[in-house]
Amino acid sequence: MNLIHIWLRGLVAPNITVGKRERILSCIGAAVGLFGTEWICRYALGASSPWFIAPMGASAVLLFAAPASPLAQPRAIIVGNLVSALIGVAVASHWGNSGVAAGLAVSLSIAAMFGLRCLHPPSGAVALCAVLGDATISKLGYGFAIWPVTINSVLLLLAALLFNNFTGRRYPHQPVALGNPHHTRDPLPQARSGLTVADLEAVLNNHGELLDVCQEDLIDVLMKAEHRVLRRRLAGIRCKDIMSRDVITTRPDAF
Repeated sequence: MNLIHIWLRGLVAPNITVGKRERILSCIGAAVGLFGTEWICRYALGASSPWFIAPMGASAVLLFAAPASPLAQPRAIIVGNLVSALIGVAVASHWGNSGVAAGLAVSLSIAAMFGLRCLHPPSGAVALCAVLGDATISKLGYGFAIWPVTINSVLLLLAALLFNNFTGRRYPHQPVALGNPHHTRDPLPQARSGLTVADLEAVLNNHGELLDVCQEDLIDVLMKAEHRVLRRRLAGIRCKDIMSRDVITTRPDAF
């Protein structure tokens, strides 16, 4: 029963803490980015060529709805899509268009992206397209990795760079600086008595699963949460509230 309860809880929609402005920008950005990429590719090649691939829709979700995600950074989309396309074509050339080949292509793509530190979920769909694509894609061979995959990726990335920075977002995402703002040699107090990078790395190593946030941003969020807890716990407290009034005193010349 506990397993069933846990499984059913997984169907409950989690709370997405994203403001209204960010949601609107995500929708507009995806529309603009995909329209621009599609238009340029179709203008260059014409409707008779494979000028656009479906995985770009998934990439657009990451680049415009979650631009701070490590999975949405430039290296992830460019290298991830390129490597996955090459693997997909290689697998299809040896094992054909079977379901086994499809699973193998995606599996090898994930392994390669982990090794190259360019994990990008839509890249799995890119590998799948290379295996299960129609005759037009099959004829392209390894050229499929360049056109349309890499060209689509570069154009969509350029759109994300322009749109996200124009609307005030940080993209490519720069992690929060954890340096010492006091410019002293000693570490900050929270680094000595509070949460440290070493603490977080130890917990993440034990956790094992991938978290879709960089360590610096995670530390920043946790520290800000700690500060809120302290402010709430200590709000309104004065020295007179916690200090004794009937203290025992003595004079320097009492002895």
